[in-house]
Amino acid sequence: MKIRPIRNSNDHESALKRIQALMSAKPGTGDGDELDVLATLVDAYEAKQFPIETPDPIEAIRFRMEQMGMERKDLEPFIGSRARVSEVLNKRRGLSLKMIRALHEELNIPLEALIGRKT
Repeated sequence: MKIRPIRNSNDHESALKRIQALMSAKPGTGDGDELDVLATLVDAYEAKQFPIETPDPIEAIRFRMEQMGMERKDLEPFIGSRARVSEVLNKRRGLSLKMIRALHEELNIPLEALIGRKT
């Protein structure tokens, strides 16, 4: 087992090919250990090279609405009046803590998505 850090796309591609070859390895064997270490290295490399940012809070709400077949009026219990829903969805008004809690608890939208991106 010769394992090296993954520093570039060539190293990444080589590690992925080796992982593919080791997919049937049994845990606790030499090949199984190699597979485990390579998978950890690939995961760390991909997290650094291809970070997944949290979505815009309004886009997260729109996505959940689409998933659930909801219309704007369906958000009124969580956001407020029809005008308030319009202001929020058009990004003229931010989400209050009360709105965030309601959207999270009732529509299961992750808090991280509703709070927004880290800057």
